[in-house]
Amino acid sequence: MLYINHYQSPLGGMTMSSNGEALTGLWFDSSQQNRSSLKGVKREKTNNSSKVFDEAEEWLNIYFTGRAPDFMPNISLDGTEFQKAVWDILLSIPYGEIMTYGEIADQIAKERGIKRMSAQAVGGAVSHNPISLIVPCHRVVGRNGKLTGYAGGIDKKLRLLRLEGVDTSKMV
Repeated sequence: MLYINHYQSPLGGMTMSSNGEALTGLWFDSSQQNRSSLKGVKREKTNNSSKVFDEAEEWLNIYFTGRAPDFMPNISLDGTEFQKAVWDILLSIPYGEIMTYGEIADQIAKERGIKRMSAQAVGGAVSHNPISLIVPCHRVVGRNGKLTGYAGGIDKKLRLLRLEGVDTSKMV
């Protein structure tokens, strides 16, 4: 069973989902991302789901003060093997730093012992990240550091990067 909770961030409302043991989703309400996965969701909270949501809210509260949280909430990522490999790389991007889709593709290719991986395929996996911010897909940019799509909107991506102290002057 999935549970949902709402969080009011400085950038707008966010919805989070939990299976009662771990966070399974986090996205801006203005995004259509992962809405289909919420059909038939129970809104009841259990003690476990409340604990999951409390931990996620604590992480978000710290993050939105402009600091890197020093812990990781319990998360559960459901996706293909390829998506999970990309999301693991996203989790390795340090606070305040960025990585390009091409760099992620190169890293996946190296890990798999293949000559080349498509940056577009990486982009597809990034766009299906179910846990925004905590799994930092906003830290991925296009070739030459250019801003590219973000499910929450480019304006939010820009604000998130600036919050982390990234120099975005050449991205716009």
